[in-house]
Amino acid sequence: MEPGCVHDLCATVFALALASPVFKELPLADYGLEFVQPAAPFAHPLDDGSAISVERSVEITAASLGATDGRAYRRLVSSFVDRADRLLETLLGPPLISLRHPVLMASFAQAALASAIGLARRRFETDRARALFAGAAAHSMVPLDMRGTAGYGLSLMVVAHSVGWPVVRGGAQRFGDALAEHLRSLGGEIVVGQRVTSLSQLPASRAVVCDVTPKQFLRLAGDRLPAPYRRRLERYRYGPAAFKVDWVLNAPVPWRADECRRAGTVHVGGSLAEIARGERDAWLGRVSDRPYVLVVQPSRFDESRAAPGREVLWAYCHVPNGATADMTDVIERQIERFAPGFRDCIEMRHTTSPADMERRNANLVGGDIAGGAGDLRQIFSRPVLSLNPYATPIDGVYLCSSSTPPGIGYTACVGTTQRGQR
Repeated sequence: MEPGCVHDLCATVFALALASPVFKELPLADYGLEFVQPAAPFAHPLDDGSAISVERSVEITAASLGATDGRAYRRLVSSFVDRADRLLETLLGPPLISLRHPVLMASFAQAALASAIGLARRRFETDRARALFAGAAAHSMVPLDMRGTAGYGLSLMVVAHSVGWPVVRGGAQRFGDALAEHLRSLGGEIVVGQRVTSLSQLPASRAVVCDVTPKQFLRLAGDRLPAPYRRRLERYRYGPAAFKVDWVLNAPVPWRADECRRAGTVHVGGSLAEIARGERDAWLGRVSDRPYVLVVQPSRFDESRAAPGREVLWAYCHVPNGATADMTDVIERQIERFAPGFRDCIEMRHTTSPADMERRNANLVGGDIAGGAGDLRQIFSRPVLSLNPYATPIDGVYLCSSSTPPGIGYTACVGTTQRGQR
């Protein structure tokens, strides 16, 4: 890609990092880490040329949805935004931490355990509000008619209002660099360039924490795992994959709606019905011709990421696990649909298929960036049903990754960055 442009290979939006009780306690700003907040966390364009955006303010967001759906939106999110610290401490912590706030969690579960389609249709009257909720819930990579998908949409909206959806100034690698520097300041050592294929390769220690998915852990542990636990891990299911495109543009994306220009993240997919159909296709092994596309435009708000006169953009869509179809044209057509002239802005592009993702990181099995299917059953048995899902039968060895609670977006939120080179 072009010199002077910074492209995040993995995460770009760090909403759950700001919400994390652990990261809040780390002095990462001392190592130069700085977050940039887009004018609006996310937006959702529609085919009539308009768009809806979720703003930091609940009131402003609700007002944009009209009187009836505005009231419904306030009722849905306000009480959770007001108690966001306690809610996010629970959602982002170990399972047993939910016992600290039983009333709050019971209230949240009442809405969260519904399907996204069911909650959207029950709470909202307009297609606009329903589409907005579907776009947030589709981050789950799970069909939106499945129970539990409402929880993804609701929690991401609460996060948007309470801490925002920021990007890291200068690229996501700055987050990893800050963590590394803090570890070194505590006397830690980081060893790279050595492939570990067995736990027996590791030096003696009090604890070994494995940031891998069950498939890799089974390989690392070998015969040290008892047969019952091994069988449980072997039953762990992986979900749909992502197909990603990175672009260098010669101008900002020409969105028809101003709301999209103000947002760091744009959910492209039209109506609730269309998004639901695309997510169902990916889950069932079909490639959609109109998939839900998640677009992030970091250089709109962080000028350090792009060379003068250039913009950096990326997007991905959900595809079946291990899919080999090239989705570049499909993704670009979806964006062009809401931003006529988008393709005229493209200077360079780089595609990453599911196979490319797994080659770069063996934990992304079949291109699954979520560390495993996030349906309701596997939310509560990630990777196994246990009061302490991190502990393994091997004394002092723990599994702690996106395949354990709380799942994608938090344990695996640190991305890597590359600077463009010809």
